[in-house]
Amino acid sequence: MVDLRKHDEDAPAIPPLLALAAAWSWRLIVIGVVFYGLGRVVGMLHIVVLSCAIALFLCALLRPMTARLEGMGLPPLAATWITLLFALTVLGGVGTYVGVQANEEFPKLASEIQVTTQQIQHWLEQGPLHIRHSQLQDSMNAGVKYMEERRGQLVSTALQAGTLTAEILAALVFILFVTFFLLKDGSRIWAWLTSGSGRYTGRIDRAGRAAWETLSQYVHGTVLVAAIHAVVLAVVLAVLGVPLVAPLAVVIFLGSFIPIVGILVGGALAVAVTFGAKGGTAALIFLGVLIVEHQLESHLLQPLVVGRWVRLHPLAIILAITVGGVLGGIPGAAGAVPIVAVVYRAWPALRGTPEPTPAEHPDPPPGDAPATA
Repeated sequence: MVDLRKHDEDAPAIPPLLALAAAWSWRLIVIGVVFYGLGRVVGMLHIVVLSCAIALFLCALLRPMTARLEGMGLPPLAATWITLLFALTVLGGVGTYVGVQANEEFPKLASEIQVTTQQIQHWLEQGPLHIRHSQLQDSMNAGVKYMEERRGQLVSTALQAGTLTAEILAALVFILFVTFFLLKDGSRIWAWLTSGSGRYTGRIDRAGRAAWETLSQYVHGTVLVAAIHAVVLAVVLAVLGVPLVAPLAVVIFLGSFIPIVGILVGGALAVAVTFGAKGGTAALIFLGVLIVEHQLESHLLQPLVVGRWVRLHPLAIILAITVGGVLGGIPGAAGAVPIVAVVYRAWPALRGTPEPTPAEHPDPPPGDAPATA
């Protein structure tokens, strides 16, 4: 009979470092498989996940108004309805104004772009480049031919856009539905979510409170910073006489929700419109103001307004935005920084000491159930 103990004693010893690496390797593999599975599920349910995330952001933005109305004596249902109706009225008013201005000023923009195009063509022909008119005409014909050859793809894209519009409308209804119940029953929902965590209830509740506080402050601070960007740059566009000021201001406002790079991306469209409508000088002036505004955001607005709650290094912000953009596109880039900030604030609370179970304390103080909204 083979003596297995003697065989084990004769076998070469595994280096401790290799054993440690092997132990961590299989754990990391399991974690990677779990995250991959979660990613696949999120990808299949991207509309639901994105809608819930937007509803959570809206709740963080609107909850102070609901809480104030409840503090004035209104029941939660009435306070929630008033808050939502107010938000819908503001959004509807802004959307109507932007649509009316775009409809009125788009023909003016088209004619100004045509004039600018003719000026550019004249400069290319008569300027230092001395490009022949036939070369410019050949380039324009090549562009027209390119569009004609891909007419089928454009039609397919238009059909996909119609399907996307239907999905967006359905998502908007779902967002309103989720936002309504988060505003009205946020505390009860959170208490239900943490009710089955036993002795870890207190730790999870503290982490949830820290995460919610961080998210709320981040959303309010980002909205304030985005509003400052939109107002300042809209005033500059109006002074320069650029059309479509309101639509461009909305684009800049939405772009500012992506820290550091968002204002540059949104401002790039405004620079292009300014160049097409008013020429290179006006575009350079607006670009200079945009760069100054970006520096003010990085060194003044973000540290002053958001930095108290979201203390992340600029490198961490850029990495989070890049990874979020690669994994989730524009929604991923917009949500990456608040996710990192929430995890950063909630993690210390999760690492705390678990509290005793209710059985160990049979008479807990009344009214001590975890609640946050």
